[in-house]
Amino acid sequence: MNGDTLHRPAPLRMDNDFGFKTMAVRVPAILRDVQAMNPDYSPAIMRSLDRLYNDLTANAPIPMLEPFPAPGADHEAWQAAYDDQRAKIAPLTWQHNEWFFAETFFYRHLMQAVRWFETRRDPFAPHKQTELSSAPFDNLLEAALAAEGDLAERLRLRLAFALWGNRVDLSHQASELAGEAVREDDLLVDDRGALLDHLLADGPGGAALRPGAIHLIADNAGSELAMDLLLIDLLLEAGAETVVLHLKWHPTYVSDAMIRDAWAMIDAFEARGGAAAALAGRLRAAWQSGRFRLATHPYWTSGRFLFEMPPALHQVFEGARLVILKGDANYRRAAGDGLWGEGTSFAQMMDYFPAPFVALRTLKSDVSAGLPVERVRRLDADQTGWRITGRYGVIQFAPGRG
Repeated sequence: MNGDTLHRPAPLRMDNDFGFKTMAVRVPAILRDVQAMNPDYSPAIMRSLDRLYNDLTANAPIPMLEPFPAPGADHEAWQAAYDDQRAKIAPLTWQHNEWFFAETFFYRHLMQAVRWFETRRDPFAPHKQTELSSAPFDNLLEAALAAEGDLAERLRLRLAFALWGNRVDLSHQASELAGEAVREDDLLVDDRGALLDHLLADGPGGAALRPGAIHLIADNAGSELAMDLLLIDLLLEAGAETVVLHLKWHPTYVSDAMIRDAWAMIDAFEARGGAAAALAGRLRAAWQSGRFRLATHPYWTSGRFLFEMPPALHQVFEGARLVILKGDANYRRAAGDGLWGEGTSFAQMMDYFPAPFVALRTLKSDVSAGLPVERVRRLDADQTGWRITGRYGVIQFAPGRG
């Protein structure tokens, strides 16, 4: 898979204001938060975090990772990506780079600093737990569980809950500006009609799904993961042969979900009793039968784009009924983190993908394709920075090459 069907814009570099603030201000602040949330880290780990902080704020050269103790394949993949960056950019520093590479590489350096591969201790766990204990989380879960209607209507609602759950992103405080309320005009693209026509055996009014596996590429833990699991539960109820939830290989982007977060969420459902506990029981039963699977791969925390994914993952997605992609960072991965022209449709951008594909994303960066041109022009004229607040969302469907 080479992604050469359409000319692709170059990945964003650190010559944009949002990217610069991310690496020079927001990411160093995340390091200080990690130290504050984990005061019992050893002095050696605290010193490693201090060194990483100082390198970021001083715009030091980006170093390569240590060769241990992570698995060799991970180190080899990062070495190849690092060599590729150094061949293109000189000097390669924390504030002079291709932004997507540097941001993903930062989180891998953070894993090295906290010695995650030796302890499996999530440095962001306190943040994740705080959200699970919040009133907004309880209110969102209660509302989503209460949604009723025929299959098509419930799918529409669960897709919306899964989309707007993506507003809750602990690494991106700008998304808090959107608040909890969803306005009617916050959804810039709504392809649910085409999606349901593709999914349901008798079109949008059908009562069962067409055959085939469904994959969901997760983004955040907490509220968003809860809404993802509710969507998965409905897909299984509607007859999906298999639903595979793809999760991060190591902690990243503060709140991104790993396999342990999925099980913790199912445990949290069970502890709440009532409808939430019944949901947990159905998910556990589906996992026991093999219809619900949890998967992870180092690729999902790498600096590589979706059209560069390993052949093994390409084969996993071939022949799928649908692949659901969640969130802004995953969207940037799918888009090659470049600025597409306003005439490029989402389907054109995703033409390389081997299966039908839908993105559920609230906008927290400038990268996008297929947005309504006139609406974008009005927003550009009226709202500075509207692309990064997390207020606006899209449900974009593409048939792919499947």
